[in-house]
Amino acid sequence: MGRHLYGPQELQDRLGVSRQRVQQLIQRPDFPEPYDRLAMGSVWRIEDVEAWISKYRPHLNAPDEA
Repeated sequence: MGRHLYGPQELQDRLGVSRQRVQQLIQRPDFPEPYDRLAMGSVWRIEDVEAWISKYRPHLNAPDEA
């Protein structure tokens, strides 16, 4: 089964930032709204986060996406 969601740890890994920085980023008005809020925390659709990365952090695009 393919992965479709990022949790806070996946955001931290994907963005290469600390847990505290993830918390700052998800508070930004331009960051995607969570897809859902679960008992373990919020989750985001990968395509929403990747679109945000393309627009606001293009240097983090995967080499085949650049």
